[in-house]
Amino acid sequence: MKLLLDTCVLYPTVMREMLLGAARLGHFTPLWSERILGEWARAAVKLGSDGQAQAQAEIALLRAAWPMSEVPAKPGIAARLWLPDKNDIHVLAAAITGHADAIVTMNIKDFPRHLLAEEGLERHSPDELLHGIWLKDRAGLEEVAGHVLAEANRLSGKTWEMRALLKKARLPRIAKALGS
Repeated sequence: MKLLLDTCVLYPTVMREMLLGAARLGHFTPLWSERILGEWARAAVKLGSDGQAQAQAEIALLRAAWPMSEVPAKPGIAARLWLPDKNDIHVLAAAITGHADAIVTMNIKDFPRHLLAEEGLERHSPDELLHGIWLKDRAGLEEVAGHVLAEANRLSGKTWEMRALLKKARLPRIAKALGS
């Protein structure tokens, strides 16, 4: 299964690492476009002067780890598409170009299911997707979450609880499943 990851699920570190951990387990092949990665880098400026540089380094690592996941832009496809937010058409175009099965996004209202269905695509929230994966592979996703928690503790200098970390990352359903 191929899943196009929208910027809003790549930029938050915990969410991205949970999703990519599930991909590393073989549950799906992640896809993105150069523009999606560029949006991530620009959004990281909010973190301060080092934010964009850190994002660029993380993007370079992402590209190295997943060299076949970047979908090339095909402007002709975008020209025929419509979404409620025209700034998201490039995401749909990348999903179509990459032959994705679904788009993983937090922006539910910007990707109406009926419009995606016309293109043979589904839409998943990251929490819904991860919970579904957990139902199939509890041990694998628990291991991924353990690594994400350890890294969050190391980087923040805090001691996070699993449930609190995942809830803060806007993953409440998987937080409940893994934090119990």
